[in-house]
Amino acid sequence: MADKDFDENDEVQPGAEGPEASASGPDAQADQNAQAGEPTPDEALTVDDILGAEQTDEAAEAEHSDYETQLLHDLKRLQAEYANYRRRTEEQRQLEIDRAKGSVAKSLLPVLDDLDRAAKHGDLEEGSAFAIVAEKMRGVAERLGLVTYGAAGDVFDPQQHEAVFQQPTPGATESTVLEVVEVGYRLGDVELRPAKVVVAVPAE
Repeated sequence: MADKDFDENDEVQPGAEGPEASASGPDAQADQNAQAGEPTPDEALTVDDILGAEQTDEAAEAEHSDYETQLLHDLKRLQAEYANYRRRTEEQRQLEIDRAKGSVAKSLLPVLDDLDRAAKHGDLEEGSAFAIVAEKMRGVAERLGLVTYGAAGDVFDPQQHEAVFQQPTPGATESTVLEVVEVGYRLGDVELRPAKVVVAVPAE
């Protein structure tokens, strides 16, 4: 059967689509924008969107920098606290050692005094058993760090000497040690016992 010629007066039914029907509507517009290389409304970014993203990145970087600064501050504080702890512990340890040494040293002082008196009376003959024991005792005292002080002729110092007697002496211009009755002992910077002395003072 022959095709019917299209009459200009013929009406096109709504919704009828032909092979060459033109597309219309939002989807069609989006397709046209995509073909033209333009972003779709969903893909388009505004200036506010871009600035907002940059501000978010800057805020994140600032927060990260603050966290690193706080972490470094905490680390330095912990290091300082640990250093102070070690220093206090070492000081306390040394104090306990000095106390223990001082206790032992004080118990030796009477024995050392007896040895000094024996030496003055000539009882420590060289090579005798008593002299050998005396040398060993003095060696122990030295290893502990005991130091004696107080000698005739020293300037009298009330911080180091204990005056048991004052002797007016003609020609003396200042108070000096005339005789040592009992030597003084120190252990490091700690004075275990002051020296007991007779003091020569200027005569009136």
